[in-house]
Amino acid sequence: MEKGKKAVWSYRLTWGQEKRRWVGGVVFPFLIAAIGMALASLPGLDHLGPLACAILLAVLYRHVFGYPVALRSGIQFVSKYLLRLAIVLFGLKLNIAVLLQHGWGLVFRDLAIVVFAIFMMVLIGKIGNVSPSLSLLLGIGTGVCGAAAIAAVSPILQSDDEDTALSIGMIALVGTVFSIGYTLIRPLLPLSSLQYGAWSGMSLHEIAHVALAGAPAGQEALALALLAKLGRVLWLAPLSFVLMYWKKTKANCHDGRKTKVPFPWFLLGFIVMSLFGSYVLGNAISVSPGVLSFLSFVTSLFLTAAMVGLGLNVDLRTWGRNGWRPLAVMCLVSLGLSLLSLFLV
Repeated sequence: MEKGKKAVWSYRLTWGQEKRRWVGGVVFPFLIAAIGMALASLPGLDHLGPLACAILLAVLYRHVFGYPVALRSGIQFVSKYLLRLAIVLFGLKLNIAVLLQHGWGLVFRDLAIVVFAIFMMVLIGKIGNVSPSLSLLLGIGTGVCGAAAIAAVSPILQSDDEDTALSIGMIALVGTVFSIGYTLIRPLLPLSSLQYGAWSGMSLHEIAHVALAGAPAGQEALALALLAKLGRVLWLAPLSFVLMYWKKTKANCHDGRKTKVPFPWFLLGFIVMSLFGSYVLGNAISVSPGVLSFLSFVTSLFLTAAMVGLGLNVDLRTWGRNGWRPLAVMCLVSLGLSLLSLFLV
């Protein structure tokens, strides 16, 4: 009887330890995310944004202290499940009604941008001996909406956490350099302020990059830049379903039998939230700006914490040996994207 009691007590103690480790693993990415978001509010670092700052902190932690193995279960929960929740909430940022009011011309020009970025990144990446998985993630991030797009498609593509984190870091770096470059060459371009705004929104990577480049041209130019950027975000859901079908077909061809590819249910949530934010909030339901700001903050916090979980898987030594190739290819594709957008404007 005493042995039985001792065994039960030992089991309960072990379970309690695992629970504490899981909680610690959940708290840890949020702590790094909070620090990253605070750093992103500082002059200079605000150009990188909270996602990039948090990933850099996570990579630095991994490089100095190693991966926190004891907290792995909680960290994986954040980087997997809370990431999907963040993508669902991200749908509130896409106002479909406003976008469609300005015509389908902008939407289909944005489609051309998305297709060009993905195709050229994969093609040149293959020539440059870049990992196909990393090339595809970089193409999607460059063409659609940066880190959010990469975070949305990486579960569908079953990408390595290291590739996902590396691609987000490169998107932040190249996008920041290009957005600053846009502001410097703007006075030299034969473009009106509205044309410049449309060009910025159609070619730059992150929404933060579009805001950085578009603001100096005035409020109307900035509004058009953000609208053009939303047109690219609109294609995130259709692209994700195309990738799911492609992944499933590819798996079936290799295995010779039907292979199940997990259905991205969180993308349905993204679509529902987009429709809800576009046609219900502000129309049928009146919501205070404070509530919307809080939801936006929660979305950013969850997404940033999930990126910390991915960043902890990045090995700087591996990136140092192989990172220059995808970075060079991405710079080349981004330059081509800028020229194509300039032509479409």
